[in-house]
Amino acid sequence: MAAELHVELVAADRNVWSGEATLVVARTASGDIGVMPGHQPLLGVLESGPVTIRTTEGSTVVAAVHGGFISFADNKLSLLAEIAELADEIDVKRAERALERAKSDTDAAAERRADVRLRAVAAG
Repeated sequence: MAAELHVELVAADRNVWSGEATLVVARTASGDIGVMPGHQPLLGVLESGPVTIRTTEGSTVVAAVHGGFISFADNKLSLLAEIAELADEIDVKRAERALERAKSDTDAAAERRADVRLRAVAAG
């Protein structure tokens, strides 16, 4: 079994993160999943939630991901997201304002997006 897997986190508009990792945790339609080197091949639907990547250097990369697909085969993990932002790219004050606005507008989808962004920052 290999000690690392190659990860590509891609959003509709850009390549968000690429590199080697020892573990990736993501939220799928079936629940949270952890993928390590040697994992069985998989194809799943990504739900909105933080994605946590433990790099081979020992650091942690966290991204807010909103929808898409996850695919793993031959120690290559692809996360193809509709929208993805690295935690360190998120403007916390803006995300907090968006969350409050979504709550007052009773916009469940916008509220979920803002909440995921804030959880990604907290985890990162």
